[in-house]
Amino acid sequence: MKKILLTGFEPFLSFSLNPTMQIVKELHGETLNNYVIEGHILPVDFNKSEVELVKLLDTVKPDIHISLGLAGGRSKVTPERIAINVKDGDADNEGNKPQDEAIDPNGREGYFSTLPIRAMVDAMNEAGYPASISNTAGTYLCNNIMYVGRKYAEEHGGTMPSGFIHIPASHELAIEHGRIPSWSHQDLVAAIRICLETTVNFGGMKHD
Repeated sequence: MKKILLTGFEPFLSFSLNPTMQIVKELHGETLNNYVIEGHILPVDFNKSEVELVKLLDTVKPDIHISLGLAGGRSKVTPERIAINVKDGDADNEGNKPQDEAIDPNGREGYFSTLPIRAMVDAMNEAGYPASISNTAGTYLCNNIMYVGRKYAEEHGGTMPSGFIHIPASHELAIEHGRIPSWSHQDLVAAIRICLETTVNFGGMKHD
């Protein structure tokens, strides 16, 4: 059976929980056609997360890699178009606070997603879930992981679709933080399942 590596993140900054963690745990072990979902949680640590992702890619040897991240404040599910070779932003959970640093000093300036992001958005919208393509994954851990995943795919033949999807806050986080858009956990899971099914149906081909 083929494999989908699906990753989320642990809680970070002022967010006491991370809905990507809950989604990944729920979808772990689920099968879509002839693909099984391998779900794993990454630490919010600039130094450890990319090492852990590469280790997972080496061990799981997935046919598809998709990482999820929380974008508290966004109202739509947003597949990311590009990751840039920069890490910058707030301190991570271990206190690391890179500023204007390259993820890979000798690497490309950026990598485009090889997931069928346009088809994902169309499928989610058709099913009644607000979605749009995002043209910035930021410069925090989400961008970092997308860059590392895409770089790995390129260096290992470039055939594995790889990319990143940001999701809105869950209702629990909206109650905690006040005026931020939110979705129910059930809707978040359903939207991500659509993204996974769309990728599987595209047979691993690159589309945008």
